[in-house]
Amino acid sequence: MTQSQSKENAYWTQRYDENRTGWDIGYVATPFKEYIDQLTDKKINILIPGAGNAYEAEYLFQNGFCNVHVLDISQNPLDTFAQRVPDFPKSQLILGDFFTLKGNYDLILEQTFFCSFVPTPENRSAYVSQMSNLLHQKGKLVGLWFDIPLTGDMEKRPFGGDKKEYLSYLETHFKTNIFEKCYNSIPERQGNELFGIFIKK
Repeated sequence: MTQSQSKENAYWTQRYDENRTGWDIGYVATPFKEYIDQLTDKKINILIPGAGNAYEAEYLFQNGFCNVHVLDISQNPLDTFAQRVPDFPKSQLILGDFFTLKGNYDLILEQTFFCSFVPTPENRSAYVSQMSNLLHQKGKLVGLWFDIPLTGDMEKRPFGGDKKEYLSYLETHFKTNIFEKCYNSIPERQGNELFGIFIKK
């Protein structure tokens, strides 16, 4: 593990240890539930990076999706998930760094994962490039991005942005299917999220 990876691991592990998990809503977010409910092919290969307690993975698994892979840089949420969903294949719980992950997926579900990284142009470009690398041709990146002002504070996560800025990165590797204000956000996030479906070029 590199120094940068160790730092990220320590940061997120401490957040879990101290129960400072304000992003954790305790259930599958409505936009993802409604998106998952219209999927028909339950054999597709799905990745959820920076998954935390991975309620989306639990919902997918409960609904017959068998190729769901949960990635986090901290062991804590993976252990919690394994206890909560004991039948979920342990081999599909991945401890590791998103930026060094290898794989080929049909669908990546991202819940404000982009907004967890220090918002430098280098980090945001690397995120988009890696998302593209991990997807099959015509694979989809589906997710939620915070629609909140990006301040100069490089410590306070999550980091924000707006539709124009996000697209300036995403459109280098993806075609935009939809990227709009999320109409079915949970009440606490109403008006502060963008929902997007992007297709690998």
